Amino acid sequence: MNIKNTNQWKKHNDQIEQEGHTVIAGVYSTGEIDSITEKIKKSDQTNSSFRKSEDLFAIRQFFKEIPEVKNLIFNENLRKVISELFGSDFFVIKSMYFDKPASSNWYVAYHQDLTISVDRKAKLTDYGPWTVKQNQFAVQPPVHILENIMTVRIHLDETNAENGALKVISGSHLKGIFRPEQIDWSREVETSCKVPKGGIMIMKPLLLRSSARTTNNHRRRVIHIEFSNVLLPDSLNWSELLNLNDC
Repeated sequence: MNIKNTNQWKKHNDQIEQEGHTVIAGVYSTGEIDSITEKIKKSDQTNSSFRKSEDLFAIRQFFKEIPEVKNLIFNENLRKVISELFGSDFFVIKSMYFDKPASSNWYVAYHQDLTISVDRKAKLTDYGPWTVKQNQFAVQPPVHILENIMTVRIHLDETNAENGALKVISGSHLKGIFRPEQIDWSREVETSCKVPKGGIMIMKPLLLRSSARTTNNHRRRVIHIEFSNVLLPDSLNWSELLNLNDC
């Protein structure tokens, strides 16, 4: 990881604040990635948190399903990134693993992440609509909750425009709830976010982004982790609250 001075941290922080995303290379070595993927291969994949199809393999509540991977994910480099760019009081609120096989032609349209995962359904002002899938509760919270969240995407494979790298509308996270049909393509610029193997992409949930189909038949494996430092109201809890001291 080639961040050695304050100016580099400031550059990444400014990119997150102004553009809604940034990329940091070299957070994980090849050996660390191999260890992470080996843990995933050896996991029990029989319960409902594991989703398998020809186009996608996904693990919901990743750290709950494979807790032994936490000490590998939260290495010294990632802890340094979190400390410098998020702050000392942020904790994990959601974790997922995605594996798009080389043959997958799964396209994801432009969208924002507008829901959070919680432990139960509750009647709260400005929280809704609600969804429940396999006993996992999700709800759209007030915008200020979404604006506080930071997302880290750990890339276990090199990802570029040819194998489904995220395409984003830089700065769209500053516009609140911004529907794809509102995009003015005469003014907005689409950016493809190339991330090297072992690198991470940090982004804001309200950043508009999409993912294209693969054209080079290369695999795409990503660990998606969301962080916040805000507790939810009226005893509502994040479904995966995890303090970094426990990792």
